[in-house]
Amino acid sequence: MSAESRYEQGLSTYTDWVVRHPWLVTLLGLLSVVALASGARLLTFSTDFRVFFGPDNPQLQAFDQLQNVYGESKTSFVALEAKSGNVFEPRALQALREFTHEAWKVLYVVRVDSITNFPHTEAYGDDLKVEALLPDDAELTPARIAKVREIALHEPVLVHRLVSPRGHVAAVNVATEMPENDLFSLPEHIKGMRELRDRIEAQYPEVEIYFYGVNFASNAQGEASLHDIRTLVPLSVVILAVVTLLLLRSFSAAGATMLIVAVSSATAMGVAGHMGVVLTPPSITAPNIITTLAIADCVHYCVALFGAMRDGRDRRAAAAYALKKNFTPIFLTSITTAVGFMSLNFTDSPPLRELGWITAIGVMLAWLYSMLLLPALMCLLPLAVPANRKSMLENFMAGLAEFILRRRRLVLASVATVSVGLSACILLNETNDLFSEFYDESIEFRRDSDFILKNLSVSYPMEFSLKASGSNGISDPAYLREVEAFATWLRAQPNVAYVGAVTEIFKRLNKSMHGDDPTWYRLPDDAELAAQYLLLYEMSLPFGQDLNNVINIDKSSSRLSVFLGHATTRDIREFAERAEHWLRHNAPAMATHATSMPVMFAYISDRNFKSMFAQIPWALALIILLLIVALRSVKFGLLATVPMVFPTAIAFGIWGLMDGWVNFTMAVVIGAVTGIVDDDAVHLLNEYLRGRRDYRLSPEDAIRHTLRTVGSALTVMTAALVCGILVLTQSAFLPNSGSATLMALAISAALIFDLLLLPCLLLLMDREPAAAPATSPQLPAAGT
Repeated sequence: MSAESRYEQGLSTYTDWVVRHPWLVTLLGLLSVVALASGARLLTFSTDFRVFFGPDNPQLQAFDQLQNVYGESKTSFVALEAKSGNVFEPRALQALREFTHEAWKVLYVVRVDSITNFPHTEAYGDDLKVEALLPDDAELTPARIAKVREIALHEPVLVHRLVSPRGHVAAVNVATEMPENDLFSLPEHIKGMRELRDRIEAQYPEVEIYFYGVNFASNAQGEASLHDIRTLVPLSVVILAVVTLLLLRSFSAAGATMLIVAVSSATAMGVAGHMGVVLTPPSITAPNIITTLAIADCVHYCVALFGAMRDGRDRRAAAAYALKKNFTPIFLTSITTAVGFMSLNFTDSPPLRELGWITAIGVMLAWLYSMLLLPALMCLLPLAVPANRKSMLENFMAGLAEFILRRRRLVLASVATVSVGLSACILLNETNDLFSEFYDESIEFRRDSDFILKNLSVSYPMEFSLKASGSNGISDPAYLREVEAFATWLRAQPNVAYVGAVTEIFKRLNKSMHGDDPTWYRLPDDAELAAQYLLLYEMSLPFGQDLNNVINIDKSSSRLSVFLGHATTRDIREFAERAEHWLRHNAPAMATHATSMPVMFAYISDRNFKSMFAQIPWALALIILLLIVALRSVKFGLLATVPMVFPTAIAFGIWGLMDGWVNFTMAVVIGAVTGIVDDDAVHLLNEYLRGRRDYRLSPEDAIRHTLRTVGSALTVMTAALVCGILVLTQSAFLPNSGSATLMALAISAALIFDLLLLPCLLLLMDREPAAAPATSPQLPAAGT
């Protein structure tokens, strides 16, 4: 007995067992659901931006090293706008001072900086006086306000960072330290900051307050994800349920389908829980993707079931027929889809890898339950077979088949030209992973960050830890000159808004210790004198205003910060590379890597896309091998690569025309869609070969049979899939909405491509005449 015969015999035995023991199968299926889905209780959710980076990520390592030396940089940045256009007015200045004072009382706050508590230095004879620029008990007289304005707008470490150059916006930088792996600390801190904002705005209607910083960026992820779970996910389920009911025209079949969808998603998330996965905004979309794919499996089975019952088979015989007919093609589409999602394993971002794992597991579970639990349910539930009404869509498919057969060369040339042209538009895309732009304008964080970016220069920071020769080495004049030279070079670069270095402290101290003579605003020439200045200054600083955030403990390195104006991720990468190159060639002893959250995201997108493009050929090769084995043809297996590659390329080309900005999570589409878009091609090729091999049809008649039999179902299923995915395009988290848009484009392009170009390619490549059948074949009705 051949391997093929043994496979057919085993499949027949399995289908007979399922339909003969529906109660046992249902019980076993539900027990497996309970066992696997129980892991969902172990799932946790994280909004920490660090989860996007693997432990070996070089930018994360540089960032962690800087954090270990200078302390955590989880901040809540607050911008206070004076509605009058002048923050140096009594009411606005008092609001700023009060916010600065009260921010210390918010949970997890360890440091607060603003122009009001800025440690200003003044000379009193031979003594150095260090005092808050605007102490809490200072009266806001015109003279005092004028002095504060004069100092603040001319202090290099304040302008562009804590006060705008024209004095209409002032800022408060709030540093925090929160317990690790505590899900409640961030929401508690955010709540406290918002309550303080509301209280200040109510008391001082002259000002308006905006929030930014790592804390609010992380919180925005959680809020956007929670909004999606509460609104988009239920809406998606409702839409898919309605589409399924309209397609199947059977409440029992639609209900069983939605049950399979639910258990597939629940068990996949349960498995993720057992694996210890921490959910993130990208990976939390897995259930939506699993849902749309599971529905496709179920609908293919139910359509075949109803077709067999209309042909005269009893329910159990029809259930066995539909199971046997769909077992292989649905397994094939499921395994190729899983392989596509598993290719995300090669990205550098853990959330994308986890999304790939969860979805791949969910897709295979959906296949298992649709081929095990669904047939059993169809044998048990009350089932009325919907009438076989020939729809307008079926008439359209018949007409489309005739049109393609008559105009095959025109169709081939037209579709190929459009496909190549749209694919070429991929070059219009550019990676852009600015964290502040991950949200649309419906999210408060995005609106606030846009305002702060426009009026201050804190949105795109880049930091360097510059090493000195040893302990207390930062007081060495040679070291200070190299730092100053680097800072001067940075300020001369285009798009640089602010540079903060330890040299500004030494220059200010040198000036103060020489009677505030402006001519002494320069670096000290003597290392011992510079060290004494610094020691005296540190001893005079008030609580919470120490220099540990810019100088390490043994004074062997200092922190330099540079802020860019509006920039793309490519701009940030190129700037970081130029700065690192300058250090290597001009100050090799202090050469280091640039780091910050924007720098990390600027590199992660580039690394993800490069890794995906490097690994996609391997995923394609595996999918092609599976297709060759399943279709029993090298020629048709290779032919399936065309509809796998082009729809994804077309989708990215259309995106280049629509938007052009591609973020790092959109790398998911390259791998994921590679597996999804071949579903239509597999069903079409499988039915075409069935017509050629089983019914001995000519290539032309096989095309007519294929489009008549499965064309309508594939079209409706694609519409259902796209409807489900399009719901995600309404997500306020733009990486999710952008990925959903690309997937919808790719799946739509795949259907058009497969219905038009694939038949032309089949007619071009398959010219063998049909073998005469032993008996006149009975062709199945449409949909079976």
